[in-house]
Amino acid sequence: MPSPPDSPPRRPSPLLQVRDLSVSFRVSGKVIQAVQHIDFTLEKERTLALVGESGSGKSVTALSIVQLLPYPQAFHPSGTILLEGRELLGSPESVLRSIRGGRIGMIFQEPLSSLNPLHTVEQQINETLLLHKKLAKNAARQRTLELLDLVGLDDPANTLHKRPHQLSGGQCQRVMIAMALANEPDLLIADEPTTALDVTIQAQVLALLKDLQRRLGMAMLLITHDLNIVRKIADHVCVLHQGKMVESGPVASVFQQPAHVYTRRLLDAEPRGGPEPFAPSTDPLLTAEDVKVWFPVKRGILKRTVDHFRAVDGISVRLFPGRTLGVVGESGSGKTTLGLALLRLIPSTGTIVFQGRRLDRVAWRELRPLRRQMQIVFQDPFGSLNPRMSVTQIIGEGLQVHGLSNPSQREERIIQSLQDVEMEPDSRHRYAHEFSGGQRQRISLARALVLHPALLILDEPTSALDMSVQAQMVDLLRRLQQRHAMAYLFISHDLKVVRAVSHDILVMHKGRVVEHGPAEEITRRPKHPYTRKLMAAAFDLASS
Repeated sequence: MPSPPDSPPRRPSPLLQVRDLSVSFRVSGKVIQAVQHIDFTLEKERTLALVGESGSGKSVTALSIVQLLPYPQAFHPSGTILLEGRELLGSPESVLRSIRGGRIGMIFQEPLSSLNPLHTVEQQINETLLLHKKLAKNAARQRTLELLDLVGLDDPANTLHKRPHQLSGGQCQRVMIAMALANEPDLLIADEPTTALDVTIQAQVLALLKDLQRRLGMAMLLITHDLNIVRKIADHVCVLHQGKMVESGPVASVFQQPAHVYTRRLLDAEPRGGPEPFAPSTDPLLTAEDVKVWFPVKRGILKRTVDHFRAVDGISVRLFPGRTLGVVGESGSGKTTLGLALLRLIPSTGTIVFQGRRLDRVAWRELRPLRRQMQIVFQDPFGSLNPRMSVTQIIGEGLQVHGLSNPSQREERIIQSLQDVEMEPDSRHRYAHEFSGGQRQRISLARALVLHPALLILDEPTSALDMSVQAQMVDLLRRLQQRHAMAYLFISHDLKVVRAVSHDILVMHKGRVVEHGPAEEITRRPKHPYTRKLMAAAFDLASS
């Protein structure tokens, strides 16, 4: 009797199936369609990437899976979401609680607004361990230390007792990743998991996620605007545009032979060129000498100061009108602290001269008239925008405080500022929570630009933006600088963007300057070993 033919290999059963998913929102009596008829399947141990511009529906799709949208304002006209055959849409809250943080972990886009500001790192990570694994306190602490070490945080034992405001943006992002991985989930939803991370930590985190995926058999749904990351770790990609899926397939196939014009546009988008030439000036706009920001380290019952954390340790800078100084370095190197000190938003020692006036000798009340001339765009747009104020109120607040225009002129300037950052004028009547992360970043930029400052400090201004909008934003910043002769202090971990906008680059490491010079010289012929490590990490990440 002939033996039966060999049966074909069985395909792995899908972990997650999303079919005909649509999401709409009720806003001011109108229905807005955010996502329309999306389909995809994710198998175990595989990575699916959702890519597209801000507002394309990526995060809304992810939040639908764990049912974290603001219901009943949000609703699903159609669709089904199956986790190993179990329907998630409309599931009871008790079922969803067991799945969230247990079977499904999620890394949110904005860690500073997702972490509880009143709880320590240990309390926040322990919460999910105690809820899902019922660990004893000592076991939970040991597991938390392991997780913090896994995600590359220095001195995990000391980090346990810190609160989010005591950490840098990149450090908060790593805490969020540790929380998502705490219970070894079957599915990890990673919404821009490396947005706030510098290039060296990006490479480490991506390698960590891939390693954990292999060891735990974990599937990953990756949401990102960085196509280099998609190339590096994703197996399958879905391209979203205005809430619709315009293309999907294996990463190699879609990236090598994109079928849709929108996909081709995304692949071609990258900041190009260099900063605009500037007119030589002998008079610096801002000069800082030996700036130091030391935070006391207190221990014991009486909380005596036993040491100091040297966040900024004797840095000198000069900024000229029409010129950009890029500040780069890993998370916690002191980049943001330096920017805040120069604006006198935090106490510091050293000499700071702005437009010929000693800021370090000016009383706090006398600084207000100078604030108009020096503005800042913060790293976390959602945390820096008042949720109770409309966009008109947010952008117009500075005009009102400084008495720069009457109500009708104020409206014109607000509209012009929104148009400058590529946003529709009608968006001025909405609130911050109604926008995507990238759109909120542009609102923050519009708020600073409306005052026409002489000095603009940009703290990771493009980190929340997708690739095509990054290129637009870089072009916009260069045009505005040329038009208004503004000086920029550009803080970023994205070395491609820094190179595209900066005339000079300052490299920081542990509160000190390790290298400083023309941007071309620093990026092409770095001298210090730390600078060479940064450039090598950026090159490897881009080329892989």
